[in-house]
Amino acid sequence: MRTINGPKTLDWHTLINTDRAADTGREEDPLRQNFVQDADRITFSAPFRRLANKTQVHPLYDHDHLRHRLIHSVEVASVGRTLGMKVGSWLETQGHIAKGEAAKVAGIVHAACLAHDIGNPPFGHSGEEAIGGWFKEKFAQNEGIFAQVAPEQRHEFTPLEGNAQGFRIVTRLEMYRNEGGMRLSNAVLGAFTKYPMTASTSAALKADNGGRAPYVGAKKFGAFHSEYDTLKEVAQALGLPEETASDGSLWWRRHPLVYLVEAADDICYNIVDLEDGFSAGDLSLERVEDLLSPLCRLTNRDQSAYTAYERISYMRARAIGGAIDACVQAFIDNHSSILSGQFSGELIAVSDKGAAFEKIKQTAQERLFTAPRKTKLEIQGRNAIRTVLDGVLPVYAALAENNWNSDGLPDYEAQLVRALSLDLRGITDSYTALHGMSDFITGMTDRYALEAARMVSGAA
Repeated sequence: MRTINGPKTLDWHTLINTDRAADTGREEDPLRQNFVQDADRITFSAPFRRLANKTQVHPLYDHDHLRHRLIHSVEVASVGRTLGMKVGSWLETQGHIAKGEAAKVAGIVHAACLAHDIGNPPFGHSGEEAIGGWFKEKFAQNEGIFAQVAPEQRHEFTPLEGNAQGFRIVTRLEMYRNEGGMRLSNAVLGAFTKYPMTASTSAALKADNGGRAPYVGAKKFGAFHSEYDTLKEVAQALGLPEETASDGSLWWRRHPLVYLVEAADDICYNIVDLEDGFSAGDLSLERVEDLLSPLCRLTNRDQSAYTAYERISYMRARAIGGAIDACVQAFIDNHSSILSGQFSGELIAVSDKGAAFEKIKQTAQERLFTAPRKTKLEIQGRNAIRTVLDGVLPVYAALAENNWNSDGLPDYEAQLVRALSLDLRGITDSYTALHGMSDFITGMTDRYALEAARMVSGAA
């Protein structure tokens, strides 16, 4: 890979640019700045509401107190806002941003955190794997509409990438469909985009580096070809360093605030997974206390009258506070490399709490991700997703045979469109047809996926 214009240090004034790429010419309201409106648009959107019925880690129906993806997103946004305020305050003291702009940094991170899981499919990461596996099988068969998709575009579906789907939702599908989507501000979109490149670019970078990502922002991909122009416009408005892959495609270094969004997510899911693991009966009080203690700020509070759950909740709060401080310090310590686009780690991993978090991750892998209830959910979810995709495929095959005209579909396929409220707008070829399918399946909640699978399979 090579840098287009040579090494470039990012400029914070440009990085917190809250102009709207898709809504130019409108003056920003000083009493309700664009990043505040962005957070509101995300919060009131249907994809955000649907997160209330999407799995985080544990099955949704066993325990009312376990977290789902909407609660997780709200918690991540809360932690992200604090990270943003603390880092923003430091940036003010160093003269990187103007006095009073710490709140702007906090608001940008808060909005991006709210949206960070908005593109995730039902049944969590196992749902992503099920969808990607189904598409991979279809491409291997190389028949029908799948045979008409270019090889470089097939990377977008195998695996399915929730980050890129989220970018598609907020920039195309939701609110102003095909006209900028939610029309979020440049800074929020920049902070949201963990992987500023397309799937084919990520694949090219890995191929040139022995199958491994040469940069943290290349581990996955953050935009489909259909949204590439939007990604490019946002990256250039923010002044992100531009690079060229060996295949000639462009990509960009991460926005610095991505690291705060990522840290907020890491803090929340690692720590609260332990709390939920205790509530679900998968982890003992002693085990959770042992794991959280190294993260906690020191306290002399008497906990002798606390119940076991109250002790865990108190430690969770203290641990989050300790982790926030560690990540802020890690950001400060690595500010120069972050601002030059050369930092390629994770704040939580390089912080002084990195070893404690690694121990938590190992415990989660051994005890939580293999719990019987979770395994059963993954099997059920995989089968439901594949059943739904098999069930709706005839609609898109018939659409292709009808020259992509949704009028005059055969009776059964037309019934499916009505019964499932399939949105066929904008489908003009095989590539857009496959995105139409993935838009539909990723937009489902866990419950609706099970219901739709029963319907299309004819099960009682």
